[in-house]
Amino acid sequence: RASSLPGTRRVFARSLAHTRAHTHTRSFSFVRRASNRITTRDREDRTMTMTTMGASTTQHAKAFMGKTAVMRRSARGKTTAVVARRSHVVVRAAVDEPIVKIGTRGSPLALAQAYMTRDLLKANFPALAEDGALEICIIKTTGDKVLDQPLADIGGKGLFTRELDDALLDGRIDIAVHSMKDVPTYLPEGMVLPCMLPREDVRDAFLCLKYDTLEQLPEGAVVGTASLRRQSQLLYKFPTLKCVNFRGNVQSRIRKLKEEVVDCTLLAIAGLKRMDLAEHAKLIIPTDQMLPAVAQGAIGITCRGGDDSMLEFLAKLNHEETRMAVECERTFLAALDGSCRTPIAAHCHQVDGKMQFRGLIASLDGKQVLETTREGAWDVKSLLDAGRDAGADLKGKAPADFFANLLENGGGW
Repeated sequence: RASSLPGTRRVFARSLAHTRAHTHTRSFSFVRRASNRITTRDREDRTMTMTTMGASTTQHAKAFMGKTAVMRRSARGKTTAVVARRSHVVVRAAVDEPIVKIGTRGSPLALAQAYMTRDLLKANFPALAEDGALEICIIKTTGDKVLDQPLADIGGKGLFTRELDDALLDGRIDIAVHSMKDVPTYLPEGMVLPCMLPREDVRDAFLCLKYDTLEQLPEGAVVGTASLRRQSQLLYKFPTLKCVNFRGNVQSRIRKLKEEVVDCTLLAIAGLKRMDLAEHAKLIIPTDQMLPAVAQGAIGITCRGGDDSMLEFLAKLNHEETRMAVECERTFLAALDGSCRTPIAAHCHQVDGKMQFRGLIASLDGKQVLETTREGAWDVKSLLDAGRDAGADLKGKAPADFFANLLENGGGW
């Protein structure tokens, strides 16, 4: 009880009065910058800095949901949260330093996935539900910084992961949350990928204000997409369409669509669902018409190898069926040495306890598309063997100049 802590009532009363006197203060997030990292407290909190008479430390008052919380730091450095409700006061301890620092990109989708990870950690580990036990650290990646060029022109693998990998390996963060389709097949030394969350819908969504289906698009209709995979499959079936580079977060692409910068665009339905934006999808395209990217719809979480605490946390969150399917697809990608500069698609899933796999490679103009399928047992060895064999199969089927024509080999596509 508050009355059992010397001076708590006095500090709380003074803090509460200060808080009420500043109810006009605009809500904002407390941000700490360290090199290219930004640490952000939950955005739903209202945070303000207070100075109390005779205090040598800073106190933070949070006003939200009809209650007031005062963060009070003692001489020993331990933080205590004093929470006032309408009829009573609750005092509870909070941790001194974050137990888990969660690294993420700063896009709305990336943050939604980081918050999902945070909530799962809280739900599964009581110690992580304490105030301050989890911290979300926003890190800007190369792919976030360069928005005026196609991904293929920026170059190579790791455009959305490299800076997160660096922060993980040098200890600025403890885990990193990724969209798995952004993660290269080869991880940096010292890093592991032990966890994938349950996979969302893998399909692509068609977003358009003028037409209801792809078939209704007229000749010369402009499709906005930064994905070579989507471009090649679209042009294979609709060669008269015009595809243009179309980058930015989901919200900015929807805005550009409304501004008629393009006639339509394609986005992963998984991302739209995670941000409660699925109503913008005119239709969801079946996988037999548009094969998804490798690992589309999956969230992966990396940590340092040998970090037993993080490995224990992530083992609890891992969804093994998702991890097995995605590793099959990534093995296929690795066998083709593919990147975002290569139109490659794949999907592995379990049907009646058996594996079904389909993969393809294509030219940018959609004139050449090579496909392969596999079926077999649902176990780790069979899945990895299937992905590896499917990749080798397509390499063997491709004409001699097929891979020579890829951009990374100096070709035109």
